[in-house]
Amino acid sequence: MTVTDDSPIDTLLLCGCGKMGSALLERWLEEELAENFVVVDPAPLPAQFSDNPRVKGYTALPSTFHKDPDVVVIAVKPQILNGVLQTFKACGFSRSLYLSIAAGKPIRIFEDILGSQAPIVRSMPNTPASIGRGVIAAVANGAAQDRHKATAGKLLRCSGMLVWLENEVLMDAVTALSGSGPAYVFLLIESLAKAGEKLGLPPDTSMKLARQTVIGSAALAETLADVPASQLRQNVTSPGGTTEAALDVLMSDAALQKLLDAALRAARDRGKALSQ
Repeated sequence: MTVTDDSPIDTLLLCGCGKMGSALLERWLEEELAENFVVVDPAPLPAQFSDNPRVKGYTALPSTFHKDPDVVVIAVKPQILNGVLQTFKACGFSRSLYLSIAAGKPIRIFEDILGSQAPIVRSMPNTPASIGRGVIAAVANGAAQDRHKATAGKLLRCSGMLVWLENEVLMDAVTALSGSGPAYVFLLIESLAKAGEKLGLPPDTSMKLARQTVIGSAALAETLADVPASQLRQNVTSPGGTTEAALDVLMSDAALQKLLDAALRAARDRGKALSQ
């Protein structure tokens, strides 16, 4: 799905300015994606935004705030989402696009409170989005028009690669793969470093080698994006060599694949349960 729109955003209301919310706000300011930013969070406005004239921070939505924002970005913890949506319903933001990065909360929860006529985009960024290297999946409801998708896309793409989904049912699989995926990669780094220590490497040296091996390999896969991962693996594997010996262990009876299959199924199933 390709949607393009260069129309400016006048006012963006960000509800929730925690780690992900503040990281996104920082990138939106750098890219000058909106004229005015209104931040609502019980905590004080982070210091890096306090002197920016384009950012106004509030601990609660002011009762005098009646103007419909172009976009309402919801970046709150899932357990307080319903209360937040009730507040927006009371404000009567009838022309706003709602962009959610609230983990695990399906569109129907938004529609139940805001109404099915409200344009809503649900997104799932992963933690590398905080440095602009994430992957973000998004899905829109029936009320979201092309212009709404374009606006949401503009806000999300500045944090990494954006993938539009045609069906929200796929969001649990996305969460299991790319949403939780960084933790799997970090575990791989941990495990490689521990294995290196067991072979006699000093802990700091082993961790440096493990970390940079993963970073470099990911960069190579990105540079050679047209080359299948299986081919990149084979390029490193000499017949009868050390890599082949290690892969024989990892790939025996598809052991690693079966482990990952089970892990992603567990994450997907947990995501489904949490969305109920």
